[in-house]
Amino acid sequence: MPDDVSTQQDRGVRIPAGAERIASPGEVAAAFDRLATAITARVSGQQPVLVAVLEGGRMPAGEISRRLSMPHVNDTVRVGRYGDGAKGGRLRWHALPQTPLAGRAVVIIDDILDEGVTLAGVAAHCRDAGAREVLTCVLTEKDQPARAAELEPDFCG
Repeated sequence: MPDDVSTQQDRGVRIPAGAERIASPGEVAAAFDRLATAITARVSGQQPVLVAVLEGGRMPAGEISRRLSMPHVNDTVRVGRYGDGAKGGRLRWHALPQTPLAGRAVVIIDDILDEGVTLAGVAAHCRDAGAREVLTCVLTEKDQPARAAELEPDFCG
């Protein structure tokens, strides 16, 4: 076992040594409930396209999707900034949404809002593709003194 992984387990998942729990599973589930309720209230009757930012947005998008009580379409986008390093660079597009976005309400879902560059880039792409409305949703935000992109999520768990 690598040195950076403890033997602690939480629901079968190994927890990295030194990791700090910031929310319980129940708190995370409640956040997904709130996000789904808020999204439903905002785009009800519009059959929105949920666009998960891969890889981090896959799980939050799935959790939100299964909680929505309205018709919607699930899609994904794969974009990266990090390459081989830990410092973000320019956006590199690997896969775009396959659903036509023109005239649609689009909800972009990611796990963590950090600098905001990726989320802002995906939102710009969706607007350029003709989306009628583009909303952003994240499970959580990192505490940052300033973001590289001027972006506040429309929904935050």
